[in-house]
Amino acid sequence: MLNFPGTEILKNDQPAAYILCGGKSTRMQEEKGLVLFQGKTFLRWILDAIAPLTIKPILVTKNSAYQSYGLEMIRDVFEDKGPVGGIHAALLHSSQNQILLLSCDIPKITTEVLVYLIQKSQEFPDKISFLSDGINDYPLIGIYPKTALETFSKSVEAGHLKLCPLVYSLPHQRVVLDPARKISLQNINSKEQLQSLS
Repeated sequence: MLNFPGTEILKNDQPAAYILCGGKSTRMQEEKGLVLFQGKTFLRWILDAIAPLTIKPILVTKNSAYQSYGLEMIRDVFEDKGPVGGIHAALLHSSQNQILLLSCDIPKITTEVLVYLIQKSQEFPDKISFLSDGINDYPLIGIYPKTALETFSKSVEAGHLKLCPLVYSLPHQRVVLDPARKISLQNINSKEQLQSLS
């Protein structure tokens, strides 16, 4: 069983946090970050998980509907380039050595899982650290070093937009969670998945 530390173990130099709210959401048929689950939007669930870390996240989106959250918003530098374009925009924007990168469709993410990820990333700060359930990898729940910016820039410009191969080509580590916590990683992409979520 993994021992999950509290927020007090984090170093003062916590990463900047960016939430990717873009995407066409073709399977969900509506803006995923604004989908309601148990009375709160997906984004609100994620913000509540981040709140104890004292990190003020930045939203990567051009959708004005997110302005009601009162958070800084940035746009992709290169539009319609998927998650690779969003991560590029976040890395370019950040002045910190690492960023915490999250997608907007993970309403079950928890503070303790994020703390664990950040703690593990501090062991290898020059690597991309992302969560895994031991079978599936979740590079959209990860810590990305600023040093990855050059590679992401070249990939976006060349139209190489498959995220996993790009991440695997760079120094990285999988942060594997206990199977009991797998639900915290689930990304909800369709109405059917939303209905089955509890």
